[in-house]
Amino acid sequence: MAQVAVARDGVGGHEYRQSAALIRQTYEQQLFSLPAFKAGHYGLRMYRQTMDPKYAAAVWCDLARVASRLNRFAAEVHTPGQIERYCRQRLARYARVGGERGQLRYAEVKDSPEYLFLGVDLIGSMGRAHEYGLRHQQDATLREVIRRYDFKRYATDHGMIRAWAAQLANQVYWLRQLGEQDVVGDFVDAFRQVYPDAADAELSDQQFANKLYGMTHLVLADSGYYQRQVDESGHQWIYDYFRTHIDVILSRAKEDVIAEVGICFLLAGLEGDPVVGKTRKAILSAVDAERGMIPSVAGSFDLKSGEHRNLLAIMLLDWRGVNAVPTIQRQPEMFGSLPYGLEALAADSQ
Repeated sequence: MAQVAVARDGVGGHEYRQSAALIRQTYEQQLFSLPAFKAGHYGLRMYRQTMDPKYAAAVWCDLARVASRLNRFAAEVHTPGQIERYCRQRLARYARVGGERGQLRYAEVKDSPEYLFLGVDLIGSMGRAHEYGLRHQQDATLREVIRRYDFKRYATDHGMIRAWAAQLANQVYWLRQLGEQDVVGDFVDAFRQVYPDAADAELSDQQFANKLYGMTHLVLADSGYYQRQVDESGHQWIYDYFRTHIDVILSRAKEDVIAEVGICFLLAGLEGDPVVGKTRKAILSAVDAERGMIPSVAGSFDLKSGEHRNLLAIMLLDWRGVNAVPTIQRQPEMFGSLPYGLEALAADSQ
């Protein structure tokens, strides 16, 4: 604990916390002007950091969003025909997305559009409900849908990894959490084949970022998204890479990636590691004091698009630790009346 105290209260500690408080004020004054997904994302992570009940309404927004999606899937998107129609509609939207990442993603899913439903939509929603100690009332129906697909196919496909590294990292951990398929090791092996360290110089900035996102999200997902500490040795290759390449990361990566790298060390209890100090200094220098937030690389101060980046900055600069909350079993007061369609998990199902 002494190491943590030095990191929080030593050189720069007060300035870091002050900047985090400034960003918090900017977002929390207008939190409910954000879409439910963004408000819920912010509120859940801040509650896991602070356990402050002022975030209860934002957490409920996230809960309602999850319930709404699972209700729709259970009622309208679970037969092969329904899934095919749903995926066609999702794919049509992706066809209009530009940029290197958008083109990569469309190229990969045009022949496997079911991934947009299975991975991007269904598994994430079921995983989030499970984190709350909940499940959908038609959980058996939704699990039967998952079991129609071998997720290893997507998790080990090199093209899919180039397009969706962070998302796949999240999804393989959610599948493990749900007790469905465990392909975490398969994904890691394939990921390291796609992105050998010796080939970093050949990667575009977008692909370098995709590599880093995949690595950080393996750690974030293993923590249950800031619910529990991770073991460095379980991801030694990631921590070794970050330590060796931190200066390149600082020069090539955007602020949200830089913040995630630093948070990976905090999640392993390594607040005194030099990587944390370097990432904190970089994030601190990116904060616009007048606008109370970190702008995009293009200079935008849009709250909605900047939520992820600025939330990570708050957590990095003023880390409060990990908490396995909220669950309906441990914090029933956070839930009140459940949104329609959700029910508590049995004690032996968590």
